[in-house]
This record gives sequence, C-alpha cells and structure tokens, in this order.
Amino acid sequence: MNREHVSGSFIWDQRKEESIMKKHEYSKDMPLGDLKRVSDFLPPPEKLVMPERSVKVTLRLNANSLRFFKDQARKNHTKYQRMIRNLVDRYAERYQLGDGSPG
Repeated sequence: MNREHVSGSFIWDQRKEESIMKKHEYSKDMPLGDLKRVSDFLPPPEKLVMPERSVKVTLRLNANSLRFFKDQARKNHTKYQRMIRNLVDRYAERYQLGDGSPG
C-alpha cells in the first residue's frame, strides 16, 4: 500500500516507513544492562526559586510609556510590571558598578 507524503513530493512505501520506525525504537543512546534506581536528590521546585527582596512602590508614568510597556509585555507573553522592574534593576546595576558610560 503506497501513500503520498504530506509535501506531496515523496511516495512512501508502508513497509519502508515501518522499517524506519523500528530503527528509532532501538537507539544506541538507550541504556543497556541492569538499571539501578537512584534516590531523588533534587530539591522541590519551590526551593529552586530564590525570592527577591523587593519593596512595593507607587510610580507615576506617562500614558505613552505605560502603553509601550503593556504592548511589549503582551507581545512577549510577560507582565509589564516585570519589564519595568527589570529595566530599573539593570539601570541601577550599571551605575552601581561605576560604569555609567553608554555602550
């Protein structure tokens, strides 16, 4: 039984496709021999995230700036507050290091 490939440019034989599939079932990367279960040594996810020390503030922004951050956040699937916080953090880090020069 022949069938046409999705692109329409190849016709695959069913037996050839099954043969290719079987090759992938037995990969050289798979472990062989007796396998041994090891204890779970990783911490739970909530312990992997270090809480940031932060202070809540009220900040007034002009409407165009806020619209810009909201639009960018929507496009990048994040929160606009996080983007503004990261911007302020990077600005502060750069000037704390004593290198306020551009570039």
